[in-house]
Amino acid sequence: MINNSFFKNIFLLFSVIFLTSCDKEFNEIGGDLIGENNFDLSKQSYSVLGYTQKTNAVQSNNLEVNPLGIYSDSNFGQTSANFNTQLTLESVITSVGANPFVESVVLTIPYYVDNTQTKLNTDGTRTYVLDSIYGPEKAKMKLSVYESGFFMRDLDPATGFKSPQKYYSNQNADFDGLKLPTLLNDNSADKSQNEEFFFDSKELSVVTTDTVTNAKTTTYSPPSMQLTLNRSFFKTKIIDAINSGKLASNEVFKNYFRGLYFKIEKIPGSAGNMAMLDFTKGKITIKYNEDGTPAAGTTKIPRVKKTIELNLRGNSVSLLTNDFSSSGAAYNALPNTGNTTEGDDKLFLRGGEGAVSILELFNKTDLKGYDANGVLGGPNGISDELDDLRNPADGKKLLVNEANLVFHIDAASMASSKEPQRIYVYDFTNNRPIVDFTLDPSTNAADPKKSKSILDGLIRKDATSKRGTTYKVRITNQIRNLINNKDSTNVKLGVVVTESIAVSNSYSVRNANSFIKQVPKASVMNPLGTIIFGGKSTVPADKRLKLEIYFTKPN
Repeated sequence: MINNSFFKNIFLLFSVIFLTSCDKEFNEIGGDLIGENNFDLSKQSYSVLGYTQKTNAVQSNNLEVNPLGIYSDSNFGQTSANFNTQLTLESVITSVGANPFVESVVLTIPYYVDNTQTKLNTDGTRTYVLDSIYGPEKAKMKLSVYESGFFMRDLDPATGFKSPQKYYSNQNADFDGLKLPTLLNDNSADKSQNEEFFFDSKELSVVTTDTVTNAKTTTYSPPSMQLTLNRSFFKTKIIDAINSGKLASNEVFKNYFRGLYFKIEKIPGSAGNMAMLDFTKGKITIKYNEDGTPAAGTTKIPRVKKTIELNLRGNSVSLLTNDFSSSGAAYNALPNTGNTTEGDDKLFLRGGEGAVSILELFNKTDLKGYDANGVLGGPNGISDELDDLRNPADGKKLLVNEANLVFHIDAASMASSKEPQRIYVYDFTNNRPIVDFTLDPSTNAADPKKSKSILDGLIRKDATSKRGTTYKVRITNQIRNLINNKDSTNVKLGVVVTESIAVSNSYSVRNANSFIKQVPKASVMNPLGTIIFGGKSTVPADKRLKLEIYFTKPN
């Protein structure tokens, strides 16, 4: 115990010293400037070479949020999003009584709502506005829910079952081909549950009757997908399988009942729309009754009400299909990799099976270089712009106060498209967050998607048109490190749309190549796209992508 405590204290002391040193390195500028007035403030813009890189099929399993539906965009074509998920037991069940009868089977998946627009009505009900819905309101589609025949493994046999199994966005044919034939949401009396499904913002209500007083009570809940499922199927598949041990553990159950496959199809006269859903909050509620035990001294067999809940928390995958036959021709015609030498005039960002933009900071001119002592020499493989920042002619070290990437939206091209509310810049070379992301402690409890506000990346809109004009991402510490540490590599940066700034890990590209192997997971979750101007010299100066550095220089 004494030795353990000693080493723990030493480790803690070392950690504090190390973190303090890092903090001083990253944040030395602010401290140096307080109370001083002997500095000249300057702003300088530097070159950024940017080009579009398509991702095509991407890893899309076990996402925090998944799209379901059909979304059409004039710039990026039409995307259909299906979904497959395993089911898990809320609690294991090992026995069922005699003569079970299924009363109801209901699938419920909550929708996102805009709480700022929720209205309390005089009768106690509420009027809701759905959030994260893209496309025309209440657009109808055909929704079919089937039993999945595809077993989703936890671990990949190709790696000796040492790594998690990956599933990809372009595997819809695999899952569709193995679905079981029985349509589960087969309510013929209510077409809004299948043939004419739409995402309904109506508040849900459930009426219950007290068995003693017969008093009726109405319970209200926010909008959800609520589908009545085939009772006969679940009687055979679930209730009748209990005594055989099929619900005795989740491991056995997930192999026995391999999950649900949600299939969306377009119907004539409707464009469809798409909703972002947290399927892990969904559940299937099976209500049934069975024979109970007669009370003492009687022979009458009572009926006992029981409930089984199945959660949608197992392995899952988002399945995407793109169609460019009626829109998105310009995007579809783009090469997989843009102009890596001169850059592209316009950069396309698209979530899902989409596109990332790759940025190279500072121009590629390399006519000179400096040795370790700052002595001028020949080319050294480093941009002359960066070399000059690292080795100022007068020897006075530049102090970087702030550095931003400023992206101008192609407003004309995006005039009729839904705009992503945020973009995310990351270290493309190493597929990890930049240091500014890591050091940003800012949070937003009211709207977590707006956390890390120092890093920024949030859309800026025109006050009149309410359309997006720019995005700005702060990369101050990234630039400080690059200038102050001459052995730092000027890595390529990636830019993507993001669904959640809290999700920073990367997912695999299915057909990896020399240009791209991974993409941020949060981009896979977002179905939207945007077009921004690149840093090419042919782009008008006031719209050109640039790196802006605000710095001070001692007199």
